[in-house]
Amino acid sequence: MFRGATAVNLDSKGRVAIPTRYRSEILEKNQGQMVCTVDIRQPCLLLYPLDEWEKIEQKLLALSNFDPTQRRLQRVMLGHATECEMDAQGRILLSGPLRQHAKLEKGLMLVGQLNKFEIWSAVEWHAQIEEDMEIGSSADFASEALKNFSL
Repeated sequence: MFRGATAVNLDSKGRVAIPTRYRSEILEKNQGQMVCTVDIRQPCLLLYPLDEWEKIEQKLLALSNFDPTQRRLQRVMLGHATECEMDAQGRILLSGPLRQHAKLEKGLMLVGQLNKFEIWSAVEWHAQIEEDMEIGSSADFASEALKNFSL
């Protein structure tokens, strides 16, 4: 389970070190194998342990190739999907197209989403969180799904 937001750095070769607290789970369950792709709604990346990514692939495979919207989703998510293997130092390499999509430079945020991570440019992350907090405190935030949700 991946939780929390962690500031990490992108090195000059395009590598990111996975925080130590997550490495053993990734190594034990997936032998260090991960898959990274783009988020189609946000300027960030989605980084899945291999077993979680395989569930997403099955869902994408079930979509229709004849429906233009479903085909578009398949094309973007599968077309950008890149295998990432943790090296001995716990680093993964992010490809150029992935880094470009998320506007990644040196400072990044690795954000746990339980079954996956989001990878954000630190600048984009802080802007998104500010927007989320602003919307979250407004009356417009209450959707049907959240009306009975409590913390």
